[in-house]
Amino acid sequence: MNDQTPAPETQADAAQAQPTPEQPADTLARIAELEAELAQMKDRWLRSEAEMQNLRARTRREVEDARQYAVQKFARDVVEAADNLRRGLDALPPLQEGEAELLTKLRGGFEGVERAFLAMLERNGVVRQDATGKPFDPELHQAMAQQPPPEGVAAGTVLQSWTPAWTLNGRLLKPAMVVVAGEGISETA
Repeated sequence: MNDQTPAPETQADAAQAQPTPEQPADTLARIAELEAELAQMKDRWLRSEAEMQNLRARTRREVEDARQYAVQKFARDVVEAADNLRRGLDALPPLQEGEAELLTKLRGGFEGVERAFLAMLERNGVVRQDATGKPFDPELHQAMAQQPPPEGVAAGTVLQSWTPAWTLNGRLLKPAMVVVAGEGISETA
């Protein structure tokens, strides 16, 4: 009773190798056709899976961007308030010995409010960047005027910053309004 029939995989391999009387040639053609269709379906599935992974990654990035920058319009308005607070502080007379105690307290109070306000903005990704003395960067600065460079200052350096640059999580909210040292500008021009 030692039936030496090959294992099922071996039978299938043997059946595909050559036609037998029980298995006509058109059956082999059908098997080849089904294998080709299977390979095509597998390729489509792999491509579809890769596309889905790309879609998930792109959606994740878009959601993250939306989360980080959804407050951009609000942040621009808040930055305007911070600039106005700084303008108000700059309008106060300079600290003088013997000035009225009320003026000293007001100045100290407003400076404290500004420090707390800027710290709160920074905790939420809004950063103020002073441009004075830095090379002109068209990504962060808007040139409002050019002046001849003072001695020892390279052309293209920001000489004065009328307003600071503000960024939200690294993205520009408001450019700095700056005066740039110009190349080839004479003082008599």
